[in-house]
Amino acid sequence: MRKSKYSKEFKDSTVQLILNDGESVVKVAEDLGLNSKTLYHWVTMYKKAHNIPTREFQSSNNEPLEVEVKRLRRELKIAKQERDILKKATAYFAKETL
Repeated sequence: MRKSKYSKEFKDSTVQLILNDGESVVKVAEDLGLNSKTLYHWVTMYKKAHNIPTREFQSSNNEPLEVEVKRLRRELKIAKQERDILKKATAYFAKETL
């Protein structure tokens, strides 16, 4: 088993900043020089250890993730088509100016 370089007390007090004081994980991680993924993991493990329900990550507009993924893929497809058209137009006009 790998020994953690952070004490349990440090981890717990850091998680408390997030859970009780309403600080964001990203801000706390930035302030303490930690990786935000590590801090998310600490929060998850703390919640499991203390039987605190964890919420599923949802998009900011409460749209189901599957619906959001479909919408974003559709938007990406359109953006790629627009990019390709602009590339062709740029190449066409670049030829004319030479």
